[in-house]
Amino acid sequence: MDGRIFIGGGDENYAVKQGLLLKYANRHGLIAGATGTGKTVTLQILAEGFAAQGVPVFLSDVKGDLSGLAAAGSDGFKLHEAFMKRAGTIGFDDFAYRAFPVTFWDLHGEQGHPIRTTVSEMGPLLLAQLLELTEAQEGVLNIAFRVADEQGLPLLDLKDLQALLVWVGQNGKDLSLRYGNVSASSVGAIQRALLVLENQGGARLFGEPALELGDIMRTDTDGRGRISILAADKLMGSPKLYATFLLWLLSELFEELPEVGDPDKPRLVFFFDEAHLLFDDAPKALLDKVEQVARLIRSKGVGVYFCTQNPADVPEDILSQLGNRIQHALRAFTAKDRRELRQAAETYRDNPRFETEDAIREVGVGEAVTSTLEAKGAPGVVERTLIRPPSSQLGPLDPGERKTLINASPIAGKYEELRDRESAYEVLTRRAADAARQAEEAEKAEEEAGSTAEREYRAGRRYSGTRVGRSSSRSTRKSRARKSESFGEAMANVVIKELKGTTGRRIVRGIFGTLFKGR
Repeated sequence: MDGRIFIGGGDENYAVKQGLLLKYANRHGLIAGATGTGKTVTLQILAEGFAAQGVPVFLSDVKGDLSGLAAAGSDGFKLHEAFMKRAGTIGFDDFAYRAFPVTFWDLHGEQGHPIRTTVSEMGPLLLAQLLELTEAQEGVLNIAFRVADEQGLPLLDLKDLQALLVWVGQNGKDLSLRYGNVSASSVGAIQRALLVLENQGGARLFGEPALELGDIMRTDTDGRGRISILAADKLMGSPKLYATFLLWLLSELFEELPEVGDPDKPRLVFFFDEAHLLFDDAPKALLDKVEQVARLIRSKGVGVYFCTQNPADVPEDILSQLGNRIQHALRAFTAKDRRELRQAAETYRDNPRFETEDAIREVGVGEAVTSTLEAKGAPGVVERTLIRPPSSQLGPLDPGERKTLINASPIAGKYEELRDRESAYEVLTRRAADAARQAEEAEKAEEEAGSTAEREYRAGRRYSGTRVGRSSSRSTRKSRARKSESFGEAMANVVIKELKGTTGRRIVRGIFGTLFKGR
């Protein structure tokens, strides 16, 4: 089908080819249906179709099945005969098994190349969503980011943010006068949330080298688009981390890519599987951001396809922007299910041959109710469609084959080694060490001065000075330190005030040795 992605066969005998126009593929789409109805295979054949047309694809592999895109199907596969029969039914005359160029990614670095961003790039809004912070706690997080920006402190990984929050908590009173209330309880709550994230493996998401968007927008030497597959089976154990990462990636594409208008085909197609995780309990500010990205990113040449069990999982303002739809069967066991089924049917352009609501309820495994954008971007008439069989392997790739492909990848070795350059953590560590050293030196000098003055006083030597107690000396030094405090001086004052004395020096070596040691 010229200029189209072949989906399957429609009409009464499934003989009329159904396709998705490449020209309108950046108008976004929806793949929905109950568990076990064939959504994963539909996602697989769409990825194949886009890649064959030279369009790079990014998708997440929630169940581990989509890694088979990297291998060709086989005549010995148990469904081979069924596939060949289906291909004949829908007129898929040139159906053949073949593999597609794949790049594997994994946040944990186990089943693919490590994929990272920095804390600064994630930003306070998405980070607050990831940590499930309250409004007050999110406000404190915004203050921390503002201080980091003003003081030139790069926030690259979690230890950078944790170190900055220590300083923010110690200087909360001064910061409150300028930015608003900074309570120790809010700082503590954020630190606890960061600890939970770290225990869940979220620390691996943050650091350098960070992902370069060009590496998920590659084409192969034969002109086919590379399919980037994010291993998400383990990542799904932390659903907030999964959803927030994909939303960050979508936001980065929106912010970094230039405008291209209406291209003949997308520059990238992005599949957001288990999309309900993005919208569950999401605050309005975040939903507004998602809506904005969905509305405007198509002009950057990016098509976004949400995959979920029920169209009702997607907010109405976003759902209205999804022009290409593949609806697998929905089960209506309750009154709520029936209402949602009816609402889903009402969003399609009617076909006089059947009732859309009945079709959505009745389609079998491997069938779907489809509607794609036609000429001038108008929705096409809804059709019952038999989805074409996949050309690549149905099912997961062998671990050995996956490892071979990872090692042969064009980006092999680029992201594997973690780089830890100087950032907020190192700067604050150095300032804390300097402050501790200054505290020790000041105390030593004070003790020596006091000892000399005492000896001269008792020996009756001529001495014009006044005998001064240590408390006055300490008070005088404090008043001088308050003048024109800089960021580093404020840090030093806090350390001197709280960690002075012999016991204090042991605490400096103990606490800061724990909080600020390399990991």
